[in-house]
Amino acid sequence: MFFNFSQDVAIDLGTANTLIHIRGEGIVLNEPSIVAVDHKTGEVREIGYEALQMHERTHTEIETIWPLKDGVIADFKVAEQMIEGMLRKVRKNWLTRVRNMVVCVPSGITQVEERAVEDSGERAGAKHVRLVSEPMAAAIGIGLDIDEAVGNMVVDIGGGTTEIAVIALSGIVIDESIRVGGVELDNAIVQYFKRNHNLLIGSRTAERIKCEIGSAIEMDPEMEISVKGRDLVSGIPKLRTISSVNVREALHDNLDQIGAAVLRCLERTPPELGADVLERGIMLTGGGAMLHGLDVMLRERVELPVYIAEDPLTAVVRGTGEVLENLEKYKRVLI
Repeated sequence: MFFNFSQDVAIDLGTANTLIHIRGEGIVLNEPSIVAVDHKTGEVREIGYEALQMHERTHTEIETIWPLKDGVIADFKVAEQMIEGMLRKVRKNWLTRVRNMVVCVPSGITQVEERAVEDSGERAGAKHVRLVSEPMAAAIGIGLDIDEAVGNMVVDIGGGTTEIAVIALSGIVIDESIRVGGVELDNAIVQYFKRNHNLLIGSRTAERIKCEIGSAIEMDPEMEISVKGRDLVSGIPKLRTISSVNVREALHDNLDQIGAAVLRCLERTPPELGADVLERGIMLTGGGAMLHGLDVMLRERVELPVYIAEDPLTAVVRGTGEVLENLEKYKRVLI
């Protein structure tokens, strides 16, 4: 009797979250891209959600590490351990091996960074590692027909980067990649309250503030949230009430950079493809697309229709999974 102990997997290896799609099963894992490492032994203590619970709460012997920065691998060893650990979580049994792995990467990635991703996938046990760019994966994931001689514009706002691309005939005609994403927005909130309110908050608290009351446009009514942080004057933990107006002010500069990048991409787009974008609109994907009013802000900035894709957070991994399931069909989009 023959048993098939091989898996084909697609991975959205993100700065903030890693999602895994297995051929024939769909999305099987969505966890934070973080690893808790024991300083003494160098061993991995926890990966994903378990490591996130330890983040900013560890003692000197344990360090929590985000191995990806700005969409690319910053710590190769830890990245390999994270990929291995996440694959173990979805492995059917200890004999299962990964045959084909498709990983999405930022469109502005260098050849050295490409090689780093391929090496990490191979060391994690994959026999064949193929790469696809994030905006292309996002376009496929939301159901756009990338084969047509028609321009589609996708803006993918991830954890580490914002990827903007005009796609036609299974290729990227114009692309723009800026290192502004969800992590940068969280950091902007931390710095704003440190600078303007003498309040030091953690990155997890900043993310909660962004998700609950963050916005790109005025809210009606404006919202408030109670936040615990350390008063930088007295050094004592305090409870403060924070307004959505303050959060919007904190996010303004980074959101302005995203709007400027979209404009730059439109300015470089050939006229015929630009006409297609005018007719079809701009599609927003990635976790950042869920920020309240971001589509309205961009619509006013570029004077074009802007739409948020259905389930924007999983658009890239759905597209990467579609490429994995139909490798022959999508071989032209592989890097």
